[in-house]
Amino acid sequence: MEKHTLNSHYDVIIVGSGPAGLGAAFKLAENSTLSILLIEKKKISSGGLRNDCKQNYTYPVGFPCEHWSKEEADALLIEVATHLHPKIEPKINLEKYINRAKKIGVEILSIDQAHVGTDKSSALIGDLIEKLKSLHVSIALKTEVKEVSEKRKHITLEDGTNIGFDTLILAPGRADYDWLQAQMDRLGIVYHDNIVDIGVRIETREENYPIVRDYYDPKILFPKKVRTFCTNSGCAHIVREKYKGYYSINGHSLSRENERNNLVNFAMLKTIRLTEPVVSGQQFGKILGEMVMQLSGGSVIMQRVGDFRMGVRSKMETFNNDLYDFEPTLNSAVAGDLSLCMPAKILRDIWKSLKMLDTIIPGVLHPSTIIYYPEIKTYSNKPEFIDKHFCVKEGYYIIGDGAGTSRGITAAWASGIRAAQGILKERT
Repeated sequence: MEKHTLNSHYDVIIVGSGPAGLGAAFKLAENSTLSILLIEKKKISSGGLRNDCKQNYTYPVGFPCEHWSKEEADALLIEVATHLHPKIEPKINLEKYINRAKKIGVEILSIDQAHVGTDKSSALIGDLIEKLKSLHVSIALKTEVKEVSEKRKHITLEDGTNIGFDTLILAPGRADYDWLQAQMDRLGIVYHDNIVDIGVRIETREENYPIVRDYYDPKILFPKKVRTFCTNSGCAHIVREKYKGYYSINGHSLSRENERNNLVNFAMLKTIRLTEPVVSGQQFGKILGEMVMQLSGGSVIMQRVGDFRMGVRSKMETFNNDLYDFEPTLNSAVAGDLSLCMPAKILRDIWKSLKMLDTIIPGVLHPSTIIYYPEIKTYSNKPEFIDKHFCVKEGYYIIGDGAGTSRGITAAWASGIRAAQGILKERT
């Protein structure tokens, strides 16, 4: 939308077109005649909805328990599904893995999942945006919000345009945590930022991790707050994502229509809860990411399991066609030594969990398996909410992964629905 077509005032402005913003927009548009503006700084929604678009439909995955009960989540997941139309992936032959896991104190969750694929997610997002337009929601893409006024109910765009609102929903996602913090500081909203997920991403041949043939994205919980996250298989590859001052690893996979490369990747994440004097999880993650940038010459690090076990760094000649029989899908990663740049406590807990995983699914720690670092998830700006609808002060709501109300597409969408329910309640 061209900026000159924007009104000077809207009943509701939503900043961010990820799943949280979309969930709020659909709920409001389908149940009211409110004037709504949805703003997105990029040309298309980014984050998890754009990248791979993996969806979980079973509580508690994605739903922080301090904000959600099973009954509340289950009810809204039904509504989420009416918009995303998931095709649930099959799950078979899980008992043997579940029984092995129980014997060593590990839990495997059985989750209903759907997968769109990075190659098809743009079309899904485009369809959702067009449906909102048909519901008379104003859409402003490639439009960046500079700041929220602390004195009057208006936002200021990067070009200096001011737009007024009665209600504002902020849903910027994880990548814009610092922008969100700046707005909360301006508005006098109390928040906490002491939790971050730090981890690695594993890449191996599918034959070394055969559980993915029976369970698309295995959700496995280990002691010491370590878990698997975002498994990709079929036509799977590793990417690096640019954050402010560093790169973080992530994994994608394309839809089933694409030719398979018979590789699997998944994250092993450890949740870190910081206490004084270091109280910013975002800054802690940034420091670790910047350290890797220094040691890798401006990229990310990869190391073969075989080298890691022997206590030696990986070199480019390690990645050959002999024992190490597949090439890294992230060619820009730098062969190095994980132990030089990852805090020992985090590395120790993740490595122990990987050995437990190798007991449950023998082969995952084959010498050819690659460990990429860092994968950093800065979820947790945690505002102090004044009600269950994620209201932070009268007329202001903050939702989604960037606000700690969710961890994933479906829960973020549910957060948007819940915020919209609060707005609709206030309006009746």
